[in-house]
Amino acid sequence: MFTDMQKWAEIRRRVLNDEISKRAACREYEIHWDTLEKILAYSEPPGYRLTEPRRSKVDPFLPVIQEILESDKKVHRKQRHTTQRIFERLRDEHGYDGGLTIVSSAVRKLKQQNKEVFFPLSHPPGEGQVDYGFADVWLNGELTKVALFVMTLPYSDAIFIQAFPRECTESFLEGHVRAFEFYGGVPTRISYDNSKVAVGKIVGHREREVTKEFLRLKSHFLYEDHFCLVRRPNEKGHVERLLDFARRSFLVPVPRVESLEELNAQLLHCCEKDLDRTLRGKSAAKRELLNEEQLCFLSIPTERFEARRLQTVHSNSLSLIRFDRNSYSVPTEYAHRSLTVIATVDEVRILCGDQLVAFHSRCWEKEQYFFDPIHYLGLLERKPGGFDHARPFEEWELPVCFGILRRRLETEQQGLGTKEFIKVLRLLERHSLSSLKSAVQHALEIGASSADAIRLILEYQQEPVIDLFCLDGRPHLKQVKVTQTNVSAYQSLLTSNPGGCSVS
Repeated sequence: MFTDMQKWAEIRRRVLNDEISKRAACREYEIHWDTLEKILAYSEPPGYRLTEPRRSKVDPFLPVIQEILESDKKVHRKQRHTTQRIFERLRDEHGYDGGLTIVSSAVRKLKQQNKEVFFPLSHPPGEGQVDYGFADVWLNGELTKVALFVMTLPYSDAIFIQAFPRECTESFLEGHVRAFEFYGGVPTRISYDNSKVAVGKIVGHREREVTKEFLRLKSHFLYEDHFCLVRRPNEKGHVERLLDFARRSFLVPVPRVESLEELNAQLLHCCEKDLDRTLRGKSAAKRELLNEEQLCFLSIPTERFEARRLQTVHSNSLSLIRFDRNSYSVPTEYAHRSLTVIATVDEVRILCGDQLVAFHSRCWEKEQYFFDPIHYLGLLERKPGGFDHARPFEEWELPVCFGILRRRLETEQQGLGTKEFIKVLRLLERHSLSSLKSAVQHALEIGASSADAIRLILEYQQEPVIDLFCLDGRPHLKQVKVTQTNVSAYQSLLTSNPGGCSVS
């Protein structure tokens, strides 16, 4: 049994090869003369054809819709017209009496026609792109949003990704340092968006006033920067695409980790494993292309770059400075002073001039207080009543022997024991807790409990051990003979003196 296309081809073959006439074909196949003429004119059925274009109720309003869509490009995306709103305006303002469905179809077609088209970009070896993204992770049992620093190399398609608590200067700089170490070199040119971490001010079409810390990064690693035009992320579309890939591939399902260090170790392993993939259109695996690309890299300077942020702060009457929404203690002698904070992703160092006066681990939460009890010992000696009530000492866990020493001092010295105990604690300003603990334990064993006695024990324990003098390699010293001293000669000094008066 013939299908329509088989019948169509059979009629054409027989008629055009003069096997049968047209009239015979119409009789045999029971078709109209006009149908036969169409079959002979087309090698395949042409399908349904309109004699004139169909007209829709929305056609007269297409210029209005186009004008609305063009005006939407100049406003914030959250205040642009929805299809429903366009329909309402056509109905209320322009007298449209059709339905919503054909308006939706017209809007969809116009948007598709107006979509921007881009050039495929060439990516020579040695160029990189940087971007930030965000993802959720289960961090120590709590669902937490982390910032993802991503650097990609379009030529080899290599990706490097690390998670940080927040997008900020410290994480931006630290991300670069880790990426350069992972790639084994520094790209000659890196593309960025206009993040405030790097760009202080946009002063022209391509001109940028970059931040001081970004200049320091560039000056150290000597690469060239490139900033995308505003709202033109397609200029670094490679990193945008790979960021989405990494989020779906490396962070699904949502990781459960105890710390960011554990998460970053997992991400680093994923980046390393991803280098074994071969992409469509590439001649080799990513790892081989990266090895080729490394020949174009700049070398990493031998002097390590410190990924840090500097900030001038002022310590208050509680001997606290405020940095990044948290408060950190400094020694009380530096209260009411201007100090400098050097912050990295892991630590906070506080300086007075060139002198380091305090060190704390970095906290990424907010409105937290961090006290070092040793910072307040000088003040505590002047105000001993605060020892049991001051906030810096509330959670200070000292070894058990310190509690025994305090009770013994308070018992023996009748009201002055607390002051004497504070003098012992002040030894922590110059010695470690483990060294002082050993000295206190020894003092308790021999029954010496004063601060001076513990200080002497501590100093004695830390004195270097004097080894016996070795004569090996010194043959000239082996010939020297030292006679034994006769100590009985000194006995006369205890019984008489030159003046004839006996010594009692």
